[in-house]
Amino acid sequence: MFPFIVAGLVVVADQVTKALAAAKLRPEESVPVLGNLLSFSLVENTGASFGLFKSQTFILVSVSVIAIIFIVFYLTKKTPGLYLPFALILGGACGNLIDRLRFGYVVDFIDLHWWPVFNVADSCITVGSFILFFVILRKKDVSRPV
Repeated sequence: MFPFIVAGLVVVADQVTKALAAAKLRPEESVPVLGNLLSFSLVENTGASFGLFKSQTFILVSVSVIAIIFIVFYLTKKTPGLYLPFALILGGACGNLIDRLRFGYVVDFIDLHWWPVFNVADSCITVGSFILFFVILRKKDVSRPV
């Protein structure tokens, strides 16, 4: 149950922050938050990470659905050591899938200026992937909590 609660919280945080960004920012507008370090810039991203697969909504939706099904299936196998990373990835994938199905693009707004603009879902997918990578790298017994 824990991973699905975490994934749900990720989806809520992602969708709320995207709604706020869409309500408060104009497309391509950049509002400085921390000087030159961080701005909020509304971007309608029709692609995947780093602008790959632009305007390939069907492919991106299909890959997202397959990934979500795989993660949900995996989480039912009771591997607590992987609950957190898979919950973060699941929540992020669901948050971006919601955007693709609603708008045909993903709302991105966090702008570090030296990295492509991203959102909360992207951050959770990235953090979850890094945790998963390090758990696998350490070859830790994944049947125990991390």
